[in-house]
Amino acid sequence: MRREGLYSSHLSSWRKERDRGLIPKKRGPKSRRDPVVDEIKRLRCENERLQRRLQQAETIIDVQKKVSALLGIPLKSQESDGSVS
Repeated sequence: MRREGLYSSHLSSWRKERDRGLIPKKRGPKSRRDPVVDEIKRLRCENERLQRRLQQAETIIDVQKKVSALLGIPLKSQESDGSVS
């Protein structure tokens, strides 16, 4: 073990950490990605997707209003509390 640079003190400390439930430190290079930047990118994509869906829904509503007007079907008006009368 000494040839590899491991000593009994290492084993003792690792066993103590394991028994206490401590997670060993991650090894290797640190991540260079910022989680905040990733979250901003994800939210922007979601915002763009929702904007497209909103535009599509508004177009469908406009078409439905025009068809209703052409067929002479009266539209129900909405009250101030948002319920349909």
